Amino acid sequence: MSCAGLHVISHTDLDGVTSALVAWTYARPRMSPVRVSLAGYGEVDLLVMDSLSRGEPFVVLDLFCQRPQTVDEIDRAFVQGDPPLFFDHHQSTLERYGNRPWVQVDVKSCAALVYYRWLMEKATEEDRRRLARLEGIVETANDRDLWLNRIPESRLWQALVTLCGPWAVLARLIEDPSPGLEPDERAFTEDFVREQEARFGLALEKALRSGEDLLFVGPGSLEFGDVSDFCGLVLDRMASPPRLVAVLSRRPAGDWSVSLRSREGFAGRVTGLLRDGKKVRGGGHDDSAGLYFPPQYRPEEIRDSLLSAVRSALESDAPSGLTLGDLLKQAMKEKE
Repeated sequence: MSCAGLHVISHTDLDGVTSALVAWTYARPRMSPVRVSLAGYGEVDLLVMDSLSRGEPFVVLDLFCQRPQTVDEIDRAFVQGDPPLFFDHHQSTLERYGNRPWVQVDVKSCAALVYYRWLMEKATEEDRRRLARLEGIVETANDRDLWLNRIPESRLWQALVTLCGPWAVLARLIEDPSPGLEPDERAFTEDFVREQEARFGLALEKALRSGEDLLFVGPGSLEFGDVSDFCGLVLDRMASPPRLVAVLSRRPAGDWSVSLRSREGFAGRVTGLLRDGKKVRGGGHDDSAGLYFPPQYRPEEIRDSLLSAVRSALESDAPSGLTLGDLLKQAMKEKE
């Protein structure tokens, strides 16, 4: 079976695209041909297993496999002393798999920066010279992914990914990895961000909030590509953010997609409580996950399911001495 010199598996946002750029720049002169897959969480396992079946070297950036069976296969195939296979920055990856020799994780940086720093430490002098020209765009991706808001262009670059697609932006960065946007690119993305801010305002007006537990955005309020920015602003900039933000949309096939974001692991926990592998599917990380409901569900039923799951998670965290009176007091406080 034919195999590439390196299979780069990365995510479809700015961090993922920049991570793929770093891998492509490093690998192409020395491990050609380079195969690149920009994918979501649901595709990682298949892509990894495909490379394993081919005996093909691979690197996974800003993503992690979702099936324990894939982890077991990697454990069996990995040769002690070889370079890491996964470069990530998610807390859930660190907590569950941070002790694996084939995983490199730093939750204080975006995945592109994790990989870039590792290469700059391990690579030859010649490779470091080639990689050094990527430092600016890597820092821009880090600013966007961590919501540092020190580099105004970082949100515009993410908008360019949304508007043109990840593959187009990867091609653009391979040609010119400078973090500066061209005048036409800047005008294009600034218009999008202004329109996005207007959509965000309307979405907040229409959103249903359930105390501290859930902010639910129904279908039609946001467009594709809005979710990460909208949820980031809600969770990191709102004075009293909810535990979970859920954005509902109807997919072309007719089923429902629910994008979930949180800051204390509720997205992953809710996904774990509600998915059954048959009617309700889903996956993702602790603070960034998604669920898919059959088309016959109504939005209010999906919202009620999410709210029940959040409260079940909270009840499981409650001290064992919690009384019915405590629960009633909590319920009365939420109604105030």
